[in-house]
Amino acid sequence: MSDLSKLELPETQSLILEHRGSVLKIWLNRPEAKNALSEEMTDELHLVLDAIRDDRSIRTIVLRGRGGVFCAGGDIKGFKSDMQAVSAAQVAKSNRSFGDLMIKINEQPQVVIMLVEGAAIGGGLGLACVADVTLVTVDARFRLSETSLGIPPAQIAPFVTERVGLTQARRLMLTGARFKGEEAVRLGIGHQVASDAADLDAQCDVILGHINACAPGANAVTKGILFESLRRPRAEALDFASQGFAQCMLSSEGLEGIAAFVEKRKPVWAEQSNDQLVGK
Repeated sequence: MSDLSKLELPETQSLILEHRGSVLKIWLNRPEAKNALSEEMTDELHLVLDAIRDDRSIRTIVLRGRGGVFCAGGDIKGFKSDMQAVSAAQVAKSNRSFGDLMIKINEQPQVVIMLVEGAAIGGGLGLACVADVTLVTVDARFRLSETSLGIPPAQIAPFVTERVGLTQARRLMLTGARFKGEEAVRLGIGHQVASDAADLDAQCDVILGHINACAPGANAVTKGILFESLRRPRAEALDFASQGFAQCMLSSEGLEGIAAFVEKRKPVWAEQSNDQLVGK
């Protein structure tokens, strides 16, 4: 297992990175702005995700916001200052860059857990829709507020629609509906609802334990199969899946998993110690 001294992570200003065992916790660290997504923050997220993409010693990424708030969406004040005397092409390019981050988080090989408390507004709600597991507190506030500001939820729209379905996406985006944690789970944005921050930590601990029973390489291949199944015709997707199956079956993980099953013991990845880090 890697430790902090061996894992090479980029220097960050708007993110706090905490690494322990197989878990990398990423804190959005602009509490004074309710963790609104600045250009610096999104650039740093790109750098961190790229740095660990191929590192299977990191099994799980946990994303959370400092100050008891997940993310209030895009940095509107920054937008105003940046949009002076720029062309439509420049605005479109800047907007599109956030879509690249959404794709990257959505398809990151590690398991991505998002812990949502306080608020997930606009782009923050979009982020909640690209995690493998999203846990929300009962009083967390959600809203797609973009159209009330005179703009569309452009880059998050496909991901929200994929998560909640077209009919609910239309309602949420075109009315700016406000809702809280339990409805977020009913809609499929969240997977479990927690009573408070302490319960959020406890539920995350349980899920981290479940992830530790799964081989990290097999999880990465499985995520690839899931997304290719959405992009390719069925036969091509199954061909892709068969190659991934063969790769895993013949890998050291596959051989160890089969041996452990036959010998009625835990595989080595489930026995390795893993200090989890989810608390504040």
